[in-house]
Amino acid sequence: MKKIPLLFFFLLLGLWAETPRLLIFAGSASKPPTQEAARLFTEKTGIPVDLVFGGSGYVLSQMKLTRKGDLYFPGSSDYMEIAKRQHLVDPKSEKIIVYLVPAITVAKGNPKRIHSLEDLTRPGIKVAIANPDGVCLGAYAVEILEKNFTPEQKKAFRKNLINYTASCAKTATAVSLHQVDTVIGWRVFGHWDPKRIETVPIKASRLVRIGYIPIAVSRFSRHPDLAKRFIDFLLSPEGRKIFARYHYFPSPQTAEKWIGAKKPVGGEYKVPREWIAQ
Repeated sequence: MKKIPLLFFFLLLGLWAETPRLLIFAGSASKPPTQEAARLFTEKTGIPVDLVFGGSGYVLSQMKLTRKGDLYFPGSSDYMEIAKRQHLVDPKSEKIIVYLVPAITVAKGNPKRIHSLEDLTRPGIKVAIANPDGVCLGAYAVEILEKNFTPEQKKAFRKNLINYTASCAKTATAVSLHQVDTVIGWRVFGHWDPKRIETVPIKASRLVRIGYIPIAVSRFSRHPDLAKRFIDFLLSPEGRKIFARYHYFPSPQTAEKWIGAKKPVGGEYKVPREWIAQ
């Protein structure tokens, strides 16, 4: 008789251990709405969602090294293409959630009067960009600078460049906390923290491409059906409303309308070696 309670205990322990939960490796470009969406998904389904945020390249390395995770949710197409080439995700499961446009991010009220890319080269302006070696936003920033700046302007920009940030969230926070005067960020940053930061558009002629945020089921997923259910939730009216509140673009057309011009969508960019932090 004494063995029954012990057996019952181990049965419960086994059931607890098998309780399904989702693990998502996500780029920080979607951090605020993804946190909100994960909470609502759990409320509706009872399925816990664990989120690991960081630079898209860094979290991809974590997923690969640990061989864990149900979904990969990078901040742009660049790292999803890498994940597909390395067979780390199911390419058939890939969906595009929202679209992004690069912009200049400044403190509320724009105290340094930054209105153009050239203003980032002015003496005394403190600038940061995301680390282009592991954060997709950094690659977009470098691509824009390489397209638009002369060698002299790049040299002046580098003099002002005081930090490489480790994620999109840390890039936005650098302005919010007045660690720098400005960053090349995503247009949505101004809607993450509207009381402390705002967006300065980059001229359409200087933008190279529109970004998008894709998601796919990881090859390591223990719960691929539940992972697909989370993707479906993000694409549902409820999920789309969450991203809309943070002013993400739902389509390339809405992004092009904001820019005022048509631009290539997605793709990849190989960052020149001189921009990679040593």
